[in-house]
Amino acid sequence: MMTLLLLCSFGYVAAQKQAEIKFDKKSHNFGTFSESNAVQMCTFEFTNVGDAPLVINRVEASCGCTATQYTKTPVGPGEKGKIEVCYNGANKIPGHFKKSITVRTNGATETTRLYIEGDMTELE
Repeated sequence: MMTLLLLCSFGYVAAQKQAEIKFDKKSHNFGTFSESNAVQMCTFEFTNVGDAPLVINRVEASCGCTATQYTKTPVGPGEKGKIEVCYNGANKIPGHFKKSITVRTNGATETTRLYIEGDMTELE
């Protein structure tokens, strides 16, 4: 009886379709830039490598100096989407920074962290 129950459970799990997000890259380094050019932007592209529509539920930056925009419509299997990240270093202390962006989806991997970093130099 237990064996039959286990076999049925595995069959049910295998039959469920799931979305799965796969990023082209999970980090971006802006390199060195001047405080006079404090706004930096990058794009993280992803593909739904699963077999069900992928929905991004939420994208949260680790601080207020980082803003995001992302694909809000469901991304079908094999289709691509993007997350655009804008770092604004205006009125921030020059130097090295590293920020995280947390992406929450309906996929098999529910949470993914992306990272941006760089070195902002003082005005001369």
